[in-house]
Amino acid sequence: MKIPGFNIGSIVVDPPLVVAPMEDVTNIAFRRIAKRIARPGLMFTEFVSAMAIHYGAVKTLSKMKIHPDERPLGIQIFGGEPSVMAETARIAEEMGADLIDINMGCWVPKVCKTGSGAALLKDPDLAENIVRAVVKSVKVPVSVKVRAGWDYSLFAAPDLAKRFQDAGAQMITLHARFAKQGFDGVADWNLLEQLRKSVQVPLIGNGDVKTPADALAMIRQTGVDGVMVGRAAISNPWALQRISAALQGEDIPAEPRIEDRIETALEHAKLLIAHECGTFEFQEAQAHPEYDQGELRAIRALRGQLPLYIKGVTGAGALRGRMTSVSTLADLEGILGEAALIYRESQLSTVS
Repeated sequence: MKIPGFNIGSIVVDPPLVVAPMEDVTNIAFRRIAKRIARPGLMFTEFVSAMAIHYGAVKTLSKMKIHPDERPLGIQIFGGEPSVMAETARIAEEMGADLIDINMGCWVPKVCKTGSGAALLKDPDLAENIVRAVVKSVKVPVSVKVRAGWDYSLFAAPDLAKRFQDAGAQMITLHARFAKQGFDGVADWNLLEQLRKSVQVPLIGNGDVKTPADALAMIRQTGVDGVMVGRAAISNPWALQRISAALQGEDIPAEPRIEDRIETALEHAKLLIAHECGTFEFQEAQAHPEYDQGELRAIRALRGQLPLYIKGVTGAGALRGRMTSVSTLADLEGILGEAALIYRESQLSTVS
């Protein structure tokens, strides 16, 4: 049975599958692949530092670049000063964002020590002022992503969500863990069910959704309007594809072939090289005068993700280790070619 989509203002999110904003993961290359393979209802950029944008950081600004094929797309921003957040929201809107999302869920120390991300859960008045400032600064919808609270002493999300809703936020996402947990333990979906009773705007559930069964269970158990998937999708857009199919009441696609995984890993690398060279397409990047530098930056940035494309391939453990030190597309192509050969040989030996 199809799970209905929902609206954020004029934005239609159908299927109700949202790809989480993840630093160093949900760049434009990943998003384009995810959209092609899974067609999620909504995706987000990596989170963007408002203070970095305020000071004109070119690398941070590049995170807000949008390809027409990936809409609807939200740009997530983080910061602890209402005026700077409002300024960054306006820039994001000018860059073409369909939605501005405010990060109040990131628990990592380098973010929280600036008074940003999940640290705002400890200062509800400032958090509300930031939402109001951002809402007033843009015409596109504004959403907020929160954790359940800073620590186990207080489930802060219901009060915060109501304040954010009153301040003009049109969607709330709850990662059903407390900030102090990081990614440890199990997400408490009961918190989602409780929060559902507190807000009228669309509520998105995040935390431990890895499979189609997880997605359907979260929606049915908690009443959330949609599910957000994060870590399960890293170098695995087919996980998103399977969840998307389940939400649309369709047959679950088979696991990808090794050839599909290798082809997609190379596509991922080429698209990121293109982005590093200031273009959308790899063919144009190859003619760029600084192609070598763009290739090096892109391949190095993906060293931790590319090995996951061949995770589970028989005999490929050593190859994955080598992929963590590649620096060129040619090196990557060579290793992936070896992985394909190993896989084919293992299949032949199984048949014989």
